[in-house]
Amino acid sequence: MSHTSHEIASQPACWERVINELPTHAPALPAPGERVAVIGCGTSLFMAQAYAHLREAAGLGPTDAYPASEAKLHRAYDRVLALTRSGTTTEVLAALDRAPAGTRITTVTAVADSPAAVAAHEVICLDYADEQSVVQTRFPTTQLLLLRAHSGLDTAPALADVATALTTELDPELLRAQQITFLGEGWSTGVAAEAALKVREAAAWWTESYSVMEYRHGPIAVAAPGRAVWSLSPLPQALADGILATGAHLREPRLDPLAELVVVQRLAVELATAAGRDPDRPAHLTRSVILDQEG
Repeated sequence: MSHTSHEIASQPACWERVINELPTHAPALPAPGERVAVIGCGTSLFMAQAYAHLREAAGLGPTDAYPASEAKLHRAYDRVLALTRSGTTTEVLAALDRAPAGTRITTVTAVADSPAAVAAHEVICLDYADEQSVVQTRFPTTQLLLLRAHSGLDTAPALADVATALTTELDPELLRAQQITFLGEGWSTGVAAEAALKVREAAAWWTESYSVMEYRHGPIAVAAPGRAVWSLSPLPQALADGILATGAHLREPRLDPLAELVVVQRLAVELATAAGRDPDRPAHLTRSVILDQEG
């Protein structure tokens, strides 16, 4: 079994543990009413986008998600929340260095003594969710479940669905699809972006992601026989009918969006293996992006 497969399978235990740890981590997380900037790169950016939507929808305060390389931290934020598995990504460290002196910094990481942890006022270390694989799976889902729970939102559906996500048979139509588009709505738009990234990273597959209501504004032109659309949130019937009319295979959500992402992770490994690729160490990717001074 690949490291990635093992890490995917370990998510129920990671999720249970992080929910139990919520009282310990809560003081380091944004308080109601705080103005918050959430920063990250790649997978962490998509988790930041999902969390920002969840927090604002819960009425907990203005929350902006930025790529670390484009973070507008000069704005009047009470807290910067940095999401970074390794804690060594160049863009994250540069953003934290630019944060105004009066802004509180919390880093969520898998490495307690990483540079991003050292730069923070508070650190949440989820080292048990770290991965040997370059491709992130259990760390981002564990992180997002913690943030979801801290926002006062129900995590029971995700905890209940993750076992099904690990055992359900993968859809043969998705395994054969030449191209897959992932859709989401609200917070699951960020999860859909992560789903598309996961399949691209592991299997070098052609994937795209869009919000549900934006999909019909052009991107649906890609749908065709031999391709697939996988929505992580319910679709308006007219849009579902429109997708089916293209001849593309349509999968509508069966599980909580975070559990649906676990199924996508399994699909990514299967596609990578079938293509003769190493799902643990995809070509051209590294665990952390560390740039030289000219980068």
